[in-house]
Amino acid sequence: MHDVADPKAHLDLMKTIKSEPLADKHLGEGKTLGLVFFNPSLRTRLSSQKAAKNLGMEVLVMNVGSDGWALEMEDGVVMNGTTQEHIKEAVGVLSTYCDIIGVRSFGALTDSEEDEKEKVLSAFDLHATVPIISLESATGHPLQAWADMLTIVENSTKPRPKVVLTWAPHPKALPQAVANSFVDAMKCMDADFVVACPEGMELSPERMKGVEVIHNQEEAFQNADFVYAKNWSSYSDYGAVNTENNHWTVSSEKLDPETKFMHCLPVRRNVVVADTVLDSPASLVLQQAENRVYSMQAVLHKLLSHGE
Repeated sequence: MHDVADPKAHLDLMKTIKSEPLADKHLGEGKTLGLVFFNPSLRTRLSSQKAAKNLGMEVLVMNVGSDGWALEMEDGVVMNGTTQEHIKEAVGVLSTYCDIIGVRSFGALTDSEEDEKEKVLSAFDLHATVPIISLESATGHPLQAWADMLTIVENSTKPRPKVVLTWAPHPKALPQAVANSFVDAMKCMDADFVVACPEGMELSPERMKGVEVIHNQEEAFQNADFVYAKNWSSYSDYGAVNTENNHWTVSSEKLDPETKFMHCLPVRRNVVVADTVLDSPASLVLQQAENRVYSMQAVLHKLLSHGE
């Protein structure tokens, strides 16, 4: 999010691309996008591939851990253990094969300071000789946030909508990346923005500066135009799962009839959100997923047209 100087202009570019996705197919002719996944993916992988193909690019995909050697991330180590290739050579080789590289990795959720160092993304950025795109990292998911922003713009009937990001239950410890980037995105928009979460589940204090937090979900939902549900594990008790607030599942009874529902997917039905919400006209989740194509394509478009 922070790499974009003019958020409105970037959103306008996304809208233009969405209206005619193949208009600039010549931009990527003879160019290759490399996609490197340290974690499983559906929307990120497929939307990135589609965005690249819309611009005429070839795409190479690698799943670290199953398609290649185990990577060593630390400098100065004696590699006589389980890692067979150092990140320096791996990224160097990828840079010779690809014109742009996208990288997806998650946080370990054991040490907030370590996750905030963004070791994987930083290593690619340090050793690559081509542009690097974050497809999600330990602490952020900017491409999802841009898709979310476009979805809100497309569906808002007010100049300043009320947008609520609500914590929701989940049986596993999940990263804060999507929630972090959505908070960043809302700071770029003219919105009445509120974060709803149980006490102790606030995001990092630095990111939450200036953001209203409400610990009563029903209160937060009042008069909301958009409710975005997302689980994240604890920041103050880093990585811990909250198992005491299963009543925070988003249900149709909690939402005003006009409220639109958002989620980045994949979503656990009847844990995060009830079927009655997901299957209703209020749900924007498929539109958000479609807009992932245009959030990626806008970034690729800028990188490819930089030299024109």
